[in-house]
Amino acid sequence: MISVELARTLRDAGLRWHPETGDRFVIDKPGVDEDVFTVSEMTVERHDYPSGTELGFNGTTEWALDSVAASESLWLPREDQLRELLGRSFVGLTRTESPAGRVMHTVTARIGGAERTFAAADAATAYGEALAAYIAAALA
Repeated sequence: MISVELARTLRDAGLRWHPETGDRFVIDKPGVDEDVFTVSEMTVERHDYPSGTELGFNGTTEWALDSVAASESLWLPREDQLRELLGRSFVGLTRTESPAGRVMHTVTARIGGAERTFAAADAATAYGEALAAYIAAALA
């Protein structure tokens, strides 16, 4: 799972979230951004209103919370979602292991006409960093 910091970088770069079942998110406020929630018809359900999207908490939760605006939430896209968002710029993913047993995942993406690589300990983070660079290049 990507970090809250990387999710903020993606959001601030322009990535928009349209909540769907299975999406993970945190409430983007200090002190509560450590609890990860999942959109699900059972516990957290998406409600679309003319004023915006609300994420409703159904049934019993750990603390009293009826709903939160999607705009106050921070999407933590999964690895598959990040790969899909890279689209045709995605070239490949490789996994390497150092002699000491340290695993690295490297995403290669075509950004601005050149292939660039993004390495991280987990594939989701490598995809997220590649997507952030892709968005930044597209907006430049």
